[in-house]
Amino acid sequence: MSQQKSFTKSLAVILLFFLFNLFFKLTYSQSFLKVSDKKIVDEKGENVQLRGMGLGGWMLQEGYMLGIHKDAQQHNIKKRIEDLIGKGETEEFYHSWLNNFIGKMDVDSMHAWGFNSVRLPMHYNLFTLPVEKEKITGKNTWLKIGFSLTDSLLKWCAANHMYLILDLHAAPGGQGNDLNISDRDNTKPSLWQSEANREKTIELWKKLAERYKNEKWIGAYDILNEPNWGFADSVNDRNGLKEPLNVPLKKLLKDITTAIREVDKNHIIIIEGNGWGNNYIGILPPWDKNMVLSFHKYWDFNKPENIQRIIDARDKYNVPVWLGETGENSNVWYTEEIRLLERNNIGWAMWPLKKIGSNNPLEIKSNANYDSLKNYMNGEGIKPAANTAYTGLMELAAASKFENNIFHKDVIDALFRQPFTNVEIPYKVHILRDSIEILAADYDLGRNGVAYFDMDTANYRTSGVNSAGNRGGVYRNDGVDIYEDSLKAGYYYVGNIENNEWLSYTIDVSKRANYTFKFLVAAGTSIGEISLSVNGKLVNQNIEIPSDDNVHQWQPVVVNNVLLRAGKNLIKIFFVKGGFNLESIQILD
Repeated sequence: MSQQKSFTKSLAVILLFFLFNLFFKLTYSQSFLKVSDKKIVDEKGENVQLRGMGLGGWMLQEGYMLGIHKDAQQHNIKKRIEDLIGKGETEEFYHSWLNNFIGKMDVDSMHAWGFNSVRLPMHYNLFTLPVEKEKITGKNTWLKIGFSLTDSLLKWCAANHMYLILDLHAAPGGQGNDLNISDRDNTKPSLWQSEANREKTIELWKKLAERYKNEKWIGAYDILNEPNWGFADSVNDRNGLKEPLNVPLKKLLKDITTAIREVDKNHIIIIEGNGWGNNYIGILPPWDKNMVLSFHKYWDFNKPENIQRIIDARDKYNVPVWLGETGENSNVWYTEEIRLLERNNIGWAMWPLKKIGSNNPLEIKSNANYDSLKNYMNGEGIKPAANTAYTGLMELAAASKFENNIFHKDVIDALFRQPFTNVEIPYKVHILRDSIEILAADYDLGRNGVAYFDMDTANYRTSGVNSAGNRGGVYRNDGVDIYEDSLKAGYYYVGNIENNEWLSYTIDVSKRANYTFKFLVAAGTSIGEISLSVNGKLVNQNIEIPSDDNVHQWQPVVVNNVLLRAGKNLIKIFFVKGGFNLESIQILD
């Protein structure tokens, strides 16, 4: 009897072990992101709202990200650097750039900020040789560096439970007439002019799919970024915005899909239309049951009609849509856009994480030696010495590392908090004991009309409105115009002040008392005027800012006997009449 019980118990253990393994395998097989009607869902079938960031500038340097605008394709930039400092030193720079630009700390931080996905723009030449450099026609040489970098990024994403979306940003030969995007050399056959380039593209995707087919934190394959090619009219429609059929594009996308599905049945495939991702004429309906439509969106109004076309496609073909690339604008625009997208259950990926410039979460700080090289390459300066250029480039590569980046918390706030609340919060902690100086540029965080009010808040140029947002282009990314003081490096002021704009500051006061306010201003050609509000009550009106016609000569404008309560106080400065600059507010007991 005891032997039978022992046998029964052993059988039960084996059965449980078998069921556990079966359950594990079933769970694992369902753990990839999938398409379910108009939604992207997880292994539980729950809707996934992708909130992502594109890593532009890492594997593929678009010139503007480096401040270079002349001959700004990566291969041209690299060749010009090589002519200046030599081949070995150039390779050293690019090696440092690739190793520094993205690391574990970048991914950990993106997760902490609120991102759940990363879009990786890949340059094919880190994974395989160009067609013209292959020793045997039709044979692909596979390079370790691209796969190794991608493996590391995937490991960091997986550790944070973030989805990695692979994006072929530069295909063999280049996929468009916007040359910088795909690092296209227009002296050689493009992707569309070379069967060999198309075959290499297909084989690259098959290789990638084979390598990552079992990786659940690979979210999707974005198989061809921003094709922009006029197949029917290469003269008047160079970028394919009006392309009527898109036959070559559809064929290539289908061929890539077939190659991927030969080795990988698991992952979502993302397709993009012509005309920088938005012209789907002739391409639809989708041909794969696990497919998502991507579109790209820049510098337009964030109104329902501006995304209606892609929503119509989603409804007609019962397929999810994803905004695969957007950004390069102000915080106001970001907040508007996120609210619009998420009301319509559209995931998004901002662009880019970092560059030289302040309208992204991280900023790569330039240096004087690099600036001399950049100016020369833009045709605006003399040729730098080789050692100067080399030093500047290596300093820039070091500056691309996360711990050396400038963090723009206002951008993150605009993406993740401001779309969902009208509450303003301090940009910096201001504690007033006996005295304090608050820089004008350190006004509170929040929406336009909540933490500040500015007349010119974002860039809407593709909707026909030529505006700029922050005209100074430094420090913060709201509409407020912030400039760096030319006489005091790292010191910022608010300029280009217009009538009826205002700024708000939250301060903590240690004791109730009357305080003196000193506004450090640089006056314009006409008399300015401000009013001061404390905790919602106007306490001083029509304070005159005298004219001086010197917007860089700072002088105090004093207001006495301003009562502040102990604890939190909300100070608002109303610019009744603008035309002057404001550097700081000093508050004295």
